[in-house]
Amino acid sequence: MTAAAVAAADAQPGATFHGEQFAVFAVLFAVVAVVGFWASRWRRGGKELNSLDEWGLGGRRFGGFVAWFLIGGDVFTAYTFVAVPGAMYASGAVSGWYAVAYTTMMWPIFFVVMPRLWDVSRRHGYVTPADLVRGRYGSQTLALAVAVTGVVATMPYIALQLVGMQAVLEVMGVGAGATSGFVRDLPVIVAFGVLAVCTYTAGLRAPALLAFVKDFLIYLVVAVAIVVLPHRFGGFGHIFDAAQHKFDTANAAAVAAGRKPNATLIPGSKDLLAYATLALGSAMALFLYPHSITGVLSTRSRNVVRRNAVVLPLYAVLLAFIALLGYVAIAAGVHTTNPRLAIPLLFDHEFPAWFAGVAFAAIAVGALVPAAIMSIAAANLFTRTIYVGYLRRDASAAEQTRVSKVASLLVKFGALVFVLGLDTQNSINLQLLGGVWMLQTFPAVVLGLWRPRLHRYALLTGWAVGMLYGTVQAYHQHSLVAKHFGGALAVVPGLGRTGYIALTAFTLNLAIAVAGTLLLRALRVPNGQDLTVAPTRQSPRPADPTRGWT
Repeated sequence: MTAAAVAAADAQPGATFHGEQFAVFAVLFAVVAVVGFWASRWRRGGKELNSLDEWGLGGRRFGGFVAWFLIGGDVFTAYTFVAVPGAMYASGAVSGWYAVAYTTMMWPIFFVVMPRLWDVSRRHGYVTPADLVRGRYGSQTLALAVAVTGVVATMPYIALQLVGMQAVLEVMGVGAGATSGFVRDLPVIVAFGVLAVCTYTAGLRAPALLAFVKDFLIYLVVAVAIVVLPHRFGGFGHIFDAAQHKFDTANAAAVAAGRKPNATLIPGSKDLLAYATLALGSAMALFLYPHSITGVLSTRSRNVVRRNAVVLPLYAVLLAFIALLGYVAIAAGVHTTNPRLAIPLLFDHEFPAWFAGVAFAAIAVGALVPAAIMSIAAANLFTRTIYVGYLRRDASAAEQTRVSKVASLLVKFGALVFVLGLDTQNSINLQLLGGVWMLQTFPAVVLGLWRPRLHRYALLTGWAVGMLYGTVQAYHQHSLVAKHFGGALAVVPGLGRTGYIALTAFTLNLAIAVAGTLLLRALRVPNGQDLTVAPTRQSPRPADPTRGWT
């Protein structure tokens, strides 16, 4: 493409339909659909999918190879593919590169916490983190707080997978010239319809099998891009120089307009607290998401979990290359006011149409796999904690599975309506709260794996205060495109420097939980019954949710 053609395409991405790209995209997506439908027959072991263990956790039989792709598919999503390099493209390292740091820091925490969580959950038949909290603290209310937090934090995360898919469809020009919004959105609707049917029939087996396809496509695309593009643009030295020039220009323009400059190639001393707290807080929150825990509980042994914690950091290397594509887009002369389009536009400009179609299919499949796991995890939380806990305490295993199947459909439908009916910026703003909210469950879920226990009332109070503080602080953050929820950073009280809101809220939460526990113990206020010390069983079967498991 000539410079003039690139500028014209950037000005109106999607103005022209790219038939060859879409044809390749459609063929690969059809293959994915076939694999998804076949997944209901995969690794059944002669068992019917009429329990949450079978439908929602894949029979708890996944080995290390499958778990590698499934857990990796949890963490590295379509939105990761467009948002992380998009953030690097827009404002540099603090906004984007910290994701590489936190996905590296997460795995040592994962190695310590998740095998123990797996062990307790397997011994007592727990399906969700809320099950574990209810059994450990004997508190249905605390379990409800964990479940609601997980569902609310996951919903906008699912919606953002649609945002990633919309980005590639927009660049391909799908619906170009259409006067009806329904026509433009029809491919997304069809894709999520296929996903809904696959997960309804096959449960967790569908995204587990599709994760193989997803990762193969992403590995292929990133490997080609990271070899071809730097060579084309004079190496990474020239790429970093181009990024530095762009950020210097943007910062000078911000100062001239009376705004705070926020673009940086390498974090300076004034950015270190923001960078470090973003990385640490995100690392502590990421594995607490319901879909991450669902992937862990689907494995067949704690050794599978531990081995995967050792090798999964290799995904961070892949993410590093993906992130650097944001700087490559700058050097390539990509110009867009929507950072989410930077990488799709880069592939559209720099590669043949057929390979761009492969890249776009990789991003689309990268949306479907985590969206499926997220919807299953959210549905299981609803079923186990709300439906069984408050509505139908004697629900059979088959009834729980039917409810989860329907709930998973409703979760997908809700995410679809949300992202198609509202400005996608709303999804992004709400997703920023996801890490803030999920980190507030850390004391109850993670610290509950060890003794002595914190007091359930102190945990509930700390959770409430952390949620309130974090939400209010995030609400007051603004940006050029959002009046509220415009960022995840705020001034840390007492330090006078900017840090991650989630970690500040967590510190407040934990302080209240510990101090409250000491006070309640001194006052001899009884804690809930710890049902995890009760006799265990081998075959998970639901008992009275208000009593945990027997």
